[in-house]
Amino acid sequence: MTENGHAASRRGVLRGALAAAGSALLTGCDRLSQTPAVVGVLSSVQHLSRAVHRGLVGPHAMAQEFGPEDIAPQFRSNGTLMPRDADYQAHLAAAFADYRLSIGGLVERPQAFTLAELRALPSRTQITRHDCVEGWSCIGKWTGVPLAHLLGMARPLPAARYVLFRCYDSMDAPAPGRDSRYYESIDLDEARHPQTLVAYDLNDRALPVSNGAPLRLRVERQLGYKHAKYLQSIELVERFDQLRGGKGGYWEDQGYEWYAGI
Repeated sequence: MTENGHAASRRGVLRGALAAAGSALLTGCDRLSQTPAVVGVLSSVQHLSRAVHRGLVGPHAMAQEFGPEDIAPQFRSNGTLMPRDADYQAHLAAAFADYRLSIGGLVERPQAFTLAELRALPSRTQITRHDCVEGWSCIGKWTGVPLAHLLGMARPLPAARYVLFRCYDSMDAPAPGRDSRYYESIDLDEARHPQTLVAYDLNDRALPVSNGAPLRLRVERQLGYKHAKYLQSIELVERFDQLRGGKGGYWEDQGYEWYAGI
């Protein structure tokens, strides 16, 4: 069995074990969910998942990569397909000529890149499977800048623990004092993994709008909702519990797990 085969087998064992544990915990959940102690246990399950997953798979394990013959004829799109936000629409109308991806927060050297500057940096191409929490998968070829390279240029400060991705697409209708733009976060270990990319090409063409143009995150060892589209900025932070719903991402604030390892 190949290394990827071993990793897939270990992930299957992990998923089965966690599913069994979850089923046991959730028996009679209507009544138990009203108990503060049980709510605390359930909210900590994702931390157990993260620790067990990394213990079984290892921090340096690679997501499975495929051959050109495995690429789907059409890479499926979901979620936002066309951001309605005015600033995104302005960038789109100008073919992203004025677009800049900024990297800031807890860094020594804040950065800002045009698309041309990003394309001139060292790149990586990988053919991987996108696994959606809805149950479907799709294989595509991604090219982009390893996030580790961008972080190396920005130089995270010692206090930095997480990488926060802010996006252009509002998920709900605009309302005064309410920010519903998509956002996500990962830890520095995942950010520095060689397969974690800021991607600008899909299947050898510039990223389509429906798939996240001009840039999207690819974090191949986690489920699809972690792969933030329509990137606006990257921010290094020590914590995210005081941002929005406090869970580290748009869907996490709705109840999804922050660590979505596969």
